Amino acid sequence: MTAYQGKNVVIIGLGLTGLSCVDYFLARGVTPRVMDTRTAPPGLDKLPENVERHLGSLNDDWLLAADLIVASPGIALAHPSLSAAADAGVEIVGDIELFCREAQAPIIAITGSNGKSTVTTLVGEMAKAAGINTGVGGNIGLPALMLLDDDRELYVLELSSFQLETTSSLKAVAATILNVTEDHMDRYPFGLQQYRGAKLRVYENAVTCVVNADDALTMPVRGADARCVSFGIDVGDYHLNRQQGETWLRVKGEKVLNVKEMKLVGQHNYTNALAALALADAAGLPRASSLTALTTFTGLPHRFQLAYEHNGVRWVNDSKATNVGSTEAALNGLQVDGTLHLLLGGDGKSADFTPLRRYLGGDNIRLWCFGRDGAELAALRPEVAVQTDTMEQAMQRLSAQLQPGDMVLLSPACASLDQFKNFEQRGDVFTRLAKELG
Repeated sequence: MTAYQGKNVVIIGLGLTGLSCVDYFLARGVTPRVMDTRTAPPGLDKLPENVERHLGSLNDDWLLAADLIVASPGIALAHPSLSAAADAGVEIVGDIELFCREAQAPIIAITGSNGKSTVTTLVGEMAKAAGINTGVGGNIGLPALMLLDDDRELYVLELSSFQLETTSSLKAVAATILNVTEDHMDRYPFGLQQYRGAKLRVYENAVTCVVNADDALTMPVRGADARCVSFGIDVGDYHLNRQQGETWLRVKGEKVLNVKEMKLVGQHNYTNALAALALADAAGLPRASSLTALTTFTGLPHRFQLAYEHNGVRWVNDSKATNVGSTEAALNGLQVDGTLHLLLGGDGKSADFTPLRRYLGGDNIRLWCFGRDGAELAALRPEVAVQTDTMEQAMQRLSAQLQPGDMVLLSPACASLDQFKNFEQRGDVFTRLAKELG
């Protein structure tokens, strides 16, 4: 017998996560029903034939008759069909809640508007460097339920605000909110505090909370408490120490690593490293192997990744910067010896670009703006901006002006879908052109 035997279970949303939920219940002797608002959702071909399905819309009759609804993070709890089911007393959870009820090993939980994939992957690398059997996934890589294994010694999960909304059994050994900036405001009609409220759930029942000393929104509601360890640029238990032109990671007054030993570059990545180290320390991972992982980790593709270096010019691919907050993170504290050639553009999804203006001062910057919102981005500082139709045109024009010490940075602050299939393709094209033009 399992806790779900005899229960009427409905899963909303297919794809890899939905299939992992189907497999989870089938393995426990429960045959769920599945619905998806898409008529041909991904993974449909892998759904066992004996599983009832309803496609193209939600089925309110099924939802109201359910004992348990497992909702995809893609559907808002405020959706009228889910609200009606909740009012009728139906329990609504997500795949992370199912996972947390089963997992026997400690969990490190990571959320935040920007940087969470880098930190999650980095903590996973630290654990692996220590020889620990670790499952890494959640909102990146594999769905959490596919990581479940009795031999696991640790889980490292990236969690979105949507996933946290339907999770109540998480008891993390270490949890962090890296930062809170405006994103997904279409899902949070009550604004930033509602979005933050979803993220704050990661701290409930956590043994250690790793908070960002530079972002008050990452603190627990009642403020920092005895569970809290902080990281920050200049302040915090884990912070950056700059002296004689060198930057060190420093923990409680002790210098532990010179950042020149790291493959990651950029101040935001150094603070990501501090957050990862704080989480690893809190979970009891050996410091030595964590520092080793910091020196070998090359970063995730398309996230402030050094794509090419030639003739003293660095070409950096930050195509994953699909929103203003990500580009702000890339520019904050960025040090370039020569001129920064910044590639901006794409579909800004009606975002307000003005927060970028404070990073675009000085004589040593040129803006190369392209795509749907190129004109709006060029207007941030017209005297140093050039507007082109495409990214390729911009790169061809800027390549003639490069000097040793310059940096070409693709950190577009926009989605790519006006001209590319996705941000990965945009980053791949940038990398190819860098090698041809550099």
